[in-house]
Amino acid sequence: MRTNYKKSNKKVQTSAAAMLHLLILFSASDKAVAQNSAGIVGIDHVGINVPDLNKAVTFFSDVLGFTPVTQLGPIPLDADWKKLNHINPDTGAVTIKMINAGNGASIEVFEYADNKGSKTHPNTDDIGASHIAFYVNDINAAVEYLKSKGVKIIGEPFTMPSGDTAGESWVYFETPWGSKMELVSYPNGKGYEKANPKTVLWSPKNKTIKKTVDDFDSKKNTLIVENHLKIWNERDEAKRKVLLNRVYAADVEMVDRHFIAEGFEDISKFIVELQTKNPDFRFSAKSIETNHNIVRLYWQFGSKAKPSVVSGMDLFVIENNKVQKLYVFVDQKE
Repeated sequence: MRTNYKKSNKKVQTSAAAMLHLLILFSASDKAVAQNSAGIVGIDHVGINVPDLNKAVTFFSDVLGFTPVTQLGPIPLDADWKKLNHINPDTGAVTIKMINAGNGASIEVFEYADNKGSKTHPNTDDIGASHIAFYVNDINAAVEYLKSKGVKIIGEPFTMPSGDTAGESWVYFETPWGSKMELVSYPNGKGYEKANPKTVLWSPKNKTIKKTVDDFDSKKNTLIVENHLKIWNERDEAKRKVLLNRVYAADVEMVDRHFIAEGFEDISKFIVELQTKNPDFRFSAKSIETNHNIVRLYWQFGSKAKPSVVSGMDLFVIENNKVQKLYVFVDQKE
């Protein structure tokens, strides 16, 4: 009897495992069918209503740096449309402006003439309440900037100490018309990314940059690389910071054979360590070669008496007049 029970139990476990496997397969299959049927590629835009279109667009443009692109209207709305879309029958025509919000979805701004809808913003916990979050490279600098423009900051930036979003800093701010929006930053990624997840959330910091004509200007690119050498030789922290902002993209990535440095802070820290260990050494260029927006620098590092104690080659990827990627090759000593 005991033997039969064990066999029966194994059969149940096997059947349960098989059923779970089938459910997972059907679930994945259903998701694939849904994605293919809907044909959704990504978020194109988000829409918001404002009381005054011109003032709202001025705020987005002058304070946040976004660009107005297209406009529709004023468009009169008929009674059937208002009824179908839950619009007060006495509300007037709508005017819509689409603004380019940097590297991400656009923002569609609506103004209804003679608006008879609610003038009260939804509370944070109300159904339908929403907000837009903008990614920034330096959240503290962004907060100080918004404060200088008279923007109300709600609280102080908070950095998540643990969990899936560990390393993410965020803070809310209020627009002149009372809408709540957010600044968010995670220059070194979020906690969940360290576990090599199957799916990684999209982020505007992982942008695809469109190349410009300037990116192929060999003289400009040579100057950028020459300024790169000035960064590595500069011992004054304030001056080095100015050069870093001028030469490197905020999310620049430096790939060495032993490590990868991301952003100004990582690179600057490595420079200081290198200068501390080699107080009399300086970098100098042996040659600079350009190929469109790719630049190759052959360098040497040493003292006045021995200028080439170490030598190597740096490979630069330059886009939008700044170094986006830097690959470092150090010559092996024979």
